[in-house]
Amino acid sequence: MILSNIYETRREHLKTYLAQQNIGAVMITAPANVYYYTGFNSDPHERFMSLIINASTDETYLFVPALDKEAAVQESDITTIISISDEEVPFEVVSKSFGKLSKTVGIEAKNLSYDRYISLLAHFPHVEVVDVQPFINKQRMKKTKEEIEKLSEAIRIIEKVLEEGTKKVKVGMSESELTGELEFLMRKFGADGPSFSTIVLTGEKAALPHGSPGERTIQQGDYLLIDFGVVKDGYCSDITRTFIIGEASEKQKEIYNIVLQSNEAGIQAVQAGVSLKSFDIAARNVIHQNGYGDYFNNRVGHGLGIEVHEEPSIHQNNEQLAEAGLVFTIEPGIYIPNVGGVRIEDIVYINEDGNAEVLTTFPKQLQVL
Repeated sequence: MILSNIYETRREHLKTYLAQQNIGAVMITAPANVYYYTGFNSDPHERFMSLIINASTDETYLFVPALDKEAAVQESDITTIISISDEEVPFEVVSKSFGKLSKTVGIEAKNLSYDRYISLLAHFPHVEVVDVQPFINKQRMKKTKEEIEKLSEAIRIIEKVLEEGTKKVKVGMSESELTGELEFLMRKFGADGPSFSTIVLTGEKAALPHGSPGERTIQQGDYLLIDFGVVKDGYCSDITRTFIIGEASEKQKEIYNIVLQSNEAGIQAVQAGVSLKSFDIAARNVIHQNGYGDYFNNRVGHGLGIEVHEEPSIHQNNEQLAEAGLVFTIEPGIYIPNVGGVRIEDIVYINEDGNAEVLTTFPKQLQVL
């Protein structure tokens, strides 16, 4: 059998898993997973969207909000696309389409709300659900060459934004103003949009790992932490660089260099066949050994792809073995309350040879703006 495209190939792998586990049907509702298996990329908000495969009959239907049907027809490779209007009850439409579902239905436990679960049982009372999220996560973790190309384009765009955006930094500019400039450049350079809310933090606010930009203005001697990314053709980038405004103090240089050494130690530890925790531990040890262990309390990285945070999680207790095809961040930091912080984040890919390739290329040596 010659499979028509990458999405059909992915669905065939999923159906093989369902058969192995005696799961008769699967209901995919997470938008990122719908995109992964169909090519249709959409956020339905509160509306119902689902790819449902009835493995026993080989029926494959894509249910979408009525206002998205035309886009789904154009973008997905699914033959049978059924629209659901706002006044319809989603599982009534599903019931009319399938008539009956097999007893065991695979679902994504983290994505199926209790309300939807109750509605599913009301229309298919014989159904028992089983979580297939772990299999989907594992399937999505291993990136193909085509996916790496898309990720690389998203990285190319965000690094161009960073290069041009730092030229606009000036004393007196607010965090919000710089954020606006950066997000304008994202669109200018071809991004479909930001991959998450852009983080621009100055001075003592740089000690907040996930702080929000506000009206604080850039001042001489400030830390300037920029953490952002873009979406391009369904794939995300995510990069962080920290700068100093005007002139760096000796303490700022010290902290920056420790974080840089930590970042490089984490990257140097990356290879296939070792536990993921070893990447976190290698980076963390540098910060601990230099006396700043109390100021680094989060994991060192996360997977990246269709979503900006996906599997695997790079933390110090993750025993999972690294393998070729994984893409993740290495982003250690030191965050000192009421003083400031430094984070340096790169995107790393484990290639077919099992070695680390750093996909981000923006310079990491301390830059004073």
